[in-house]
Amino acid sequence: MAMTTFEDLDVWKRGCQLAVDVCVATHHSKKFGLKDQMQRSALSIPSNIAEGAERDSDGDFIRFLRISKGSCGELRTQLYISERVQKALDIDPLANSREMIKESREISAMLQGLIRSIENRRPSKS
Repeated sequence: MAMTTFEDLDVWKRGCQLAVDVCVATHHSKKFGLKDQMQRSALSIPSNIAEGAERDSDGDFIRFLRISKGSCGELRTQLYISERVQKALDIDPLANSREMIKESREISAMLQGLIRSIENRRPSKS
């Protein structure tokens, strides 16, 4: 079944859920700079998928999927740093931190697969 809108993409749906999970997990955080960056990175994942899909160009879509993939790595880094900060301060880590790290890896892999599939359907340049 061909995609008709970005809302049809499982990777977009999972990205939205990850953004919700990050916002909920960081809601009460007092580390405002890290909290803000984590929320921005998480929101960037599904937002860039949507923006790229709305561009009506495979090249633009791929570019925005790569940005989204980069945001997955950025969020994962911030989650690792958050865990280290919490450990150094001897406080509980963010709820579901490990699950969010795992989910960001899986979303990143899904994005790479989508990028490859779009590249493979494009006419080759001779």
